[in-house]
Amino acid sequence: MEENKVQKNNSRKLVGVVVSDKMKKTVVVEVSHTRKDPKYQKYYSKNTRFKAEAEDGMYKIGDKVVIEETRPLSKDKRWRVIAKTA
Repeated sequence: MEENKVQKNNSRKLVGVVVSDKMKKTVVVEVSHTRKDPKYQKYYSKNTRFKAEAEDGMYKIGDKVVIEETRPLSKDKRWRVIAKTA
């Protein structure tokens, strides 16, 4: 007997800004993190760029988007754009 398998969606989701849309089905999304220095107790921001799979021409530079971690799609792409936020 096979049990009904329910797949959980435990993938990470991040919010960032599209900084490049020059590739065909890929956009570059920059995510900003705020960290606290352990020694000096000051906050600083760190930016990370991710390549994400997107539909053709749907997202433009400056759009705020939500990206979700997925299986490797290419050498550098491990993220997919889910939605545009306001």
